[in-house]
Amino acid sequence: MRKYKDELKNQLAQLYCNCCGKEIKVEDGMIMEGVFPAHVVWGYFSEKDGESHKFDLCEACYDKWISSFRIPPEKEIENEFL
Repeated sequence: MRKYKDELKNQLAQLYCNCCGKEIKVEDGMIMEGVFPAHVVWGYFSEKDGESHKFDLCEACYDKWISSFRIPPEKEIENEFL
């Protein structure tokens, strides 16, 4: 869950893991630790047609979640960060 300093959502003030509720460190609007931001817009043929879902997971909750996958996510090493 994200909280912003203003209504225009220009600067992030606080960030919480949607799973465990942990506050994720934010300094001057910048996220200072590992977080998994998710955004999905559900389309045709789903039970959520037209809905948009957004959530954030801390690294521990992300690790717990993917450990339950039957097929693990593909991993690659990134040489440059944007």
